[in-house]
Amino acid sequence: MHAHATPLRRPLRSALPPRLSPWRRARRIVAIALCLCAIPIAVSYLTTVTGASNSSFVIRSFEWLRDHGAARIASQVEGIYYSLSAPSTGGPALRSLPLARRVGEPTAVHPPDIAPVISPPLPGEGTWVPTESWTGGAAPVQIAQFRSDPSYPQMVAGVAWIDTARTTISLYPGRLEPSAPVPRGAMEVQPGSRSRLLATFNSAFKLSDSGGGVALDGVTYAPLQPGLATLVSYRDGRVDVQGWAGGSQAPPEVDFARQNLPLIVQDGQPNPNLSDGPQWGATLGNAVRVWRSGIGVDAHGNLIYAAANDQTVGSLAEILIRAGAVRAMELDINSYWVTFISYGQPGGQAPSSLLPGMTRGPERYLSPDDRDFFAVFLR
Repeated sequence: MHAHATPLRRPLRSALPPRLSPWRRARRIVAIALCLCAIPIAVSYLTTVTGASNSSFVIRSFEWLRDHGAARIASQVEGIYYSLSAPSTGGPALRSLPLARRVGEPTAVHPPDIAPVISPPLPGEGTWVPTESWTGGAAPVQIAQFRSDPSYPQMVAGVAWIDTARTTISLYPGRLEPSAPVPRGAMEVQPGSRSRLLATFNSAFKLSDSGGGVALDGVTYAPLQPGLATLVSYRDGRVDVQGWAGGSQAPPEVDFARQNLPLIVQDGQPNPNLSDGPQWGATLGNAVRVWRSGIGVDAHGNLIYAAANDQTVGSLAEILIRAGAVRAMELDINSYWVTFISYGQPGGQAPSSLLPGMTRGPERYLSPDDRDFFAVFLR
């Protein structure tokens, strides 16, 4: 009888896994939800860092953080870094200027030489020299270097003068900026357009940082904001830097308009609000010493570009004023974005940076670029 006894069966319920406690179940749900949320974030990040770009991996990662809710944190990290690496006052004086290339002697037609800030001046300091010799006559683009601050005797500013009567200026959209739905085009100065190319230089802040507008080929793609500093080119060939006084749409006579923050120079004087940090953008504000660039117009309507390392917005304004600007605006900042390149030979040949310390190579803008920029052509 015992040999044929049916073995005892465990209750079916005992074969199932033990029930999770409410706390463990909640944790598992949260973990699954976080994973699901992380998927689109990961896809967005990977799309950004693996997509077409001429920016470094670190820069693309940093820009992704800015565009996805971490702009304040990114700016704080940048501010701490630049504060720790800020230059010390004083130090040994320079013995020579770091002029990368000197094409020739000053021409008969040039802006007034820049008065020395530090005496005695170094050889060639504040003297305008041509960037090329192939245009004939007085060079329409001339450059100069000078020490701009007695407290920082090793700090050198580079400036460029652009004769607007002999040149035309074009705005080229980049791959990513301006972020408005502009037609992207080639995103570079193409070989077929280089025969009369004289110079290229960086544009302004990202639209999301500056809150400004942009118009191109007479079409407004981001509304122009009243009072903001604007580099504007007219269809009759005139170029100006002005506080925008028109409406949100560019009028028919405007070829392009690019805005960035308020003017930093007005009537030959610094903007009295340069010490008011918040209005100078969400990236680094006004007081952190970094690479900065700006563009202005002199009393005759010619353009003046300026760039230097370790500048505040106030010291940048002083550089532009010393170079002859009566109105001026800040352009892009940080070493990765500040670029001015002149071309010593036709066809975009013999490129040279305004200052040797500029991070990006002089081949920039002759291949597709992530950010918009300006090109200067001989008329």
